[in-house]
Amino acid sequence: MPADTDLTKQNDELIRFTNVTKRFGDNTVLDDLCFSVRPGKHVTLIGPSGSGKTTILRLLMTLARPDSGTIDVNGGRLFPAGEKERREVRKKIGMVFQQFNLFPNMTVLRNITEAPVRVLGLSKDEAEERARELLDLVGLADRVDARPSQLSGGQQQRVAIARALAMRPQVLLLDEVTSALDPELVAGVLDVLRDIARSTDITMLCVTHEMNFARDISDDVLMFDAGKVIESGSPEKIFSEPEHERTREFLGAVL
Repeated sequence: MPADTDLTKQNDELIRFTNVTKRFGDNTVLDDLCFSVRPGKHVTLIGPSGSGKTTILRLLMTLARPDSGTIDVNGGRLFPAGEKERREVRKKIGMVFQQFNLFPNMTVLRNITEAPVRVLGLSKDEAEERARELLDLVGLADRVDARPSQLSGGQQQRVAIARALAMRPQVLLLDEVTSALDPELVAGVLDVLRDIARSTDITMLCVTHEMNFARDISDDVLMFDAGKVIESGSPEKIFSEPEHERTREFLGAVL
C-alpha cells in the first residue's frame, strides 16, 4: 500500500492533505503526507504513539502549522492561507480534546452557548434552544445549571461533545476523548459518540486506541507509522486481514 493514500476522488472530498510535512526540531512527525476524506464519512486514525495522528488534528484546528504542503477543507484553503481565510475555514471544524477544557466559572448551558453567540452571532434564545437539544442528545438535559466541578469526568466530556456540536461543524475531530476518563466512564462517552455517528451526517476524524469503538463507527481506518499512512481500508479489512506487517504488529499489541 503506498504511503500517499486517497480515500476518494479529488472532486468528492471534504478534507485534503497534500504533501504535508510537519517537523518539531529534528523530528519529522508528518512526512510528505497525502490523504483525503469524503463528506459524511467516519475515519479513524490508528497507530503507535508519536506516529503523527494527533498532529493531523492540531493542524486542522490551526493549533499548529505545517512546514510544507497544503490543507484544504470543503474547498477552502486552511494552509497556506491568510488569517481571514483560515478563520472562515476553521469555523467548519469542531474538536473534542483529551482534556475537557470547560470554563469552570460558567454553567453547563453557558459553556455550550458562549461560542455560538460570540462566533456565529446566534441570538441567546437560539443558542440556548440548540444547547438544550444537544444536552438531551448526550443525556444531560437535567444538568443545564450545573458547574463543571459538579460533574463527573464522563459528564464533562459529554458536555464538551455537545459544545463542539453546538457550532454545527461539518467536521468533528475526536482526540483520544476517553483517555482521561476512569475506565467505568468510558463506555458512556463512547455510546454517545456512536449515537452521533449513526444519527447525523457529520464527518468525523477520530484518533483512538479504543479498537472496538473504531471498528463500530468507522467507514475507513488509516494505519499510521512514522508520519505516513502505511495502510488504509474498511474496519473489516484492517482489523481482520491487515496487509502490512507493521499493522499486524500494532494490532497484535492493542487487541
